[in-house]
Amino acid sequence: MHAFVAGHPIKHSKSPLIHGTWLKRHGLEGTYRAVDVAPEDFEAFMASLKAPASEFVGGNITIPHKERAFALADEVDETADYIGAANTLWREDGRLKATNTDAYGFAANLDEKSPGWETLETAVVYGAGGASRAVIVALVQRGFRTVHVLNRTTEKAKALADRFGATVQAHGLQTLDEVLQGAGLFVNTTSLGLEDDAVPQIDFTGMRQGALVTDIVYVPLKTAFLEQAEAQGIATADGLGMLLHQAVPGFEKWFGVRPVVDRELRDIVEAAMGVR
Repeated sequence: MHAFVAGHPIKHSKSPLIHGTWLKRHGLEGTYRAVDVAPEDFEAFMASLKAPASEFVGGNITIPHKERAFALADEVDETADYIGAANTLWREDGRLKATNTDAYGFAANLDEKSPGWETLETAVVYGAGGASRAVIVALVQRGFRTVHVLNRTTEKAKALADRFGATVQAHGLQTLDEVLQGAGLFVNTTSLGLEDDAVPQIDFTGMRQGALVTDIVYVPLKTAFLEQAEAQGIATADGLGMLLHQAVPGFEKWFGVRPVVDRELRDIVEAAMGVR
């Protein structure tokens, strides 16, 4: 059994390490490898996966192909349809099926790091790009009453509000201080901090008691947003757990075993990232 992660670029992906660790742990004779697929080649790549002679039983899809994978799969489940993108593919009954495990990974990470987080009621989602959709789905599914989505281009935030209903409210970035007052959860879904980008200074002290700040960026592990929150006495959860937990459902579909995200796996991935 062979599986993959496809993206462009892909060489820095930690998914082969995660799945390779689980394959060894469970004594399975499968493989999981990274495949670099340029955007102009992705449709042909998807067609090759549907061919009966394909070597792959399924795989993961990452940037920039998630929306194309959703459109080109033979069948998508309710979660992928809700998010509008797919990150996990598998072959079943001669068809290439698709789901999206990002919302599951986001929620499972917070379940592990901050049990009870779903009672925080009001969330502020920073950014309205593709990653924010999975986060919003997780928040709506967990019963958040209000989700404020902030974006430089307010129209993008409004498109998400229109997509996900009255729970989601759209704002420009200039309203950040206002919507943070009394909020329980702040989520950065942008790539700010991934490179040497300027990260805005944020005052988190107006958030409710027991508030939590999290970031989907995991390189660096402690992002500028998390450093600011910690300095202000606010609890934080890094984004690495989202990557680890979102991998679980796919591995189970491809290899028939449901793996566990534990301290050993996290230590292995952190070591590969150079985290001490």
